[in-house]
Amino acid sequence: MRWLKRLLWMVALAALVAVSLLSLRRAPIPVELSTVVRGTVQQTVDEDGRTRVRERYIVAAPLAGTLQRIALQEGDPVKAGAVLAMLAPNPATLLDPRTRSELEQRLAGAQATELRMTALVARAEATLQQSQADLERTRKLAAGNIVSRSQLEHDQLTVTVNTRLLEVARFELRTAGHEVEQARAALAASKAMAEPSMADLFDVRAPVAGSVLRVLQKSEAPVSIGTALLEVGDLNDMEVVVDVLSSDAVAIHPGTPVWIEHWGGDAPLAARVQRVEPAGFTKISALGVEEQRVNVVIDITAPLSARAGLGDGFRVDARILVRSVEDAVVLPTSALFRDGAGWAVFVDAEGMARKRGVRVSLRGTEQAAIGAGVQPGERVILFPGDAIADGTRVRGL
Repeated sequence: MRWLKRLLWMVALAALVAVSLLSLRRAPIPVELSTVVRGTVQQTVDEDGRTRVRERYIVAAPLAGTLQRIALQEGDPVKAGAVLAMLAPNPATLLDPRTRSELEQRLAGAQATELRMTALVARAEATLQQSQADLERTRKLAAGNIVSRSQLEHDQLTVTVNTRLLEVARFELRTAGHEVEQARAALAASKAMAEPSMADLFDVRAPVAGSVLRVLQKSEAPVSIGTALLEVGDLNDMEVVVDVLSSDAVAIHPGTPVWIEHWGGDAPLAARVQRVEPAGFTKISALGVEEQRVNVVIDITAPLSARAGLGDGFRVDARILVRSVEDAVVLPTSALFRDGAGWAVFVDAEGMARKRGVRVSLRGTEQAAIGAGVQPGERVILFPGDAIADGTRVRGL
């Protein structure tokens, strides 16, 4: 019976030791986990920008006189040739030979501008026709796999850019013609100002159809020649200007896809880069650091119905695509942490955190493409803190 008592004491002691060890063992740390998958990773340049009307026109007083109160308000639609403002010419000013000479010089200058814009329109039309012919030839060659797909896309982009340049040249020609009409009308009024009865109101008309963006001179007041009265533009033809770091601008090219976000609508707007301006400028950041920035001009390609309410000078966020990797091993960037000169993650190995070095192929804003180190299906720990180390017991939330 003595050996039985000794055996019972030994069993009780072993049970006590086991309970003590279990009580001393740390409980698993709750962590947030994410599964490694295959997918597409995009690297983007994210910056805020401003919308602006592509072609705006400042309507100025073609002659000196008394401006009548302007009834138009900002946002009012106007048609081409509509009366925007009315001027009561100053008889003494109109009869002044010096003023008349200035009006003649202004008419000559406007006519010269119109001739120059006519030549630019002709050149833009010829350039567009040539690029369209090149595109047609490239399409035929691409059908036979003689030229690369990139060459076809390049020629398509060239046609699109040349079409836009032709539209801009035609707009400039229309505005130049309007300047000629206004200058000719002002000169005619000056030459006919022989009697006081000619002090009729002079109509200042809209050069293009669009909307009133700003009323610069609202109240009745004397104005001189060239005084800015209103600003007119087409709100349906807008672009976005984003300033990016010069180091980021090197990787951005015309035609690059862009997504316009946080503009006030429910969904992002599709867009693309129109051009990257060649000259940079210095800007002080919010932290007081001097940065070299470059303006990137972006075309909004989304339909008008998708961007209803978007106006001139609105703040937006732009995501400009720089690089993209398809069919990659993808994990959240929040799982990555620095391990010496490289990157590493913690993998959940049956409730145990195991540190794993990884090779990052492409690091985006929210996701990263991994070249080696993890496989699809494995689970990684997000936001690993100081409490997580190799061998730490963890449990998913």
